[in-house]
Amino acid sequence: MRATTQIYEGGFSDTVFNSQEVFRALMDAMASPGRIIDIGSLTTAPTPISATAGAVAATLFDHDATVWCDKPITGSVPAMGWLKFHTGLEVNLNPSDAQFALISDLEAMPSLESFGKGTSEYPDRSTTIIVQIENFDGPQELTLSGPGIEVTRTFAPSRLPRMFVEQWTANRGIFPRGVDLIFAGKSALAAMPRTTRISKREA
Repeated sequence: MRATTQIYEGGFSDTVFNSQEVFRALMDAMASPGRIIDIGSLTTAPTPISATAGAVAATLFDHDATVWCDKPITGSVPAMGWLKFHTGLEVNLNPSDAQFALISDLEAMPSLESFGKGTSEYPDRSTTIIVQIENFDGPQELTLSGPGIEVTRTFAPSRLPRMFVEQWTANRGIFPRGVDLIFAGKSALAAMPRTTRISKREA
């Protein structure tokens, strides 16, 4: 009974207002890479989906969206039920064909190369990857530059995929194709569009 209840509860309290609020935050984040934008706790999705990832999913996913989710999420009946009930998404089993990807376990995350990169004619047909993290004060600081950043910006998510700098450099190298990233923290989000250049911050 509790699992069934979890599926229906925990969505936006005001669907229109909350989704607009999160959408504006996402647009601001994409326009200003690495900028941390607080959105509070707008959802209470079942584990392992975080409140912020749930809010992003409820904003971006719909019945036309193809979404790839990692094993901790697909293995959770309440989590998948919640996503389907609140977004109507279509689950895609192949990350390279998905419009969105939802990642809860960065240790087991496929390489960025595994996701859809779009085509030369339709670079927008790439995957937007939503990665769940704890916070934005992690041990590895990155220096970001590029469009939307005046000079440089320091960015330190609590977790990063393995070989992230190398993967991201390769991703940026195929511009205008390539994936975009949304980082979903505890109550805030940030983004890295494919135009962003990164390097490890010098000590």
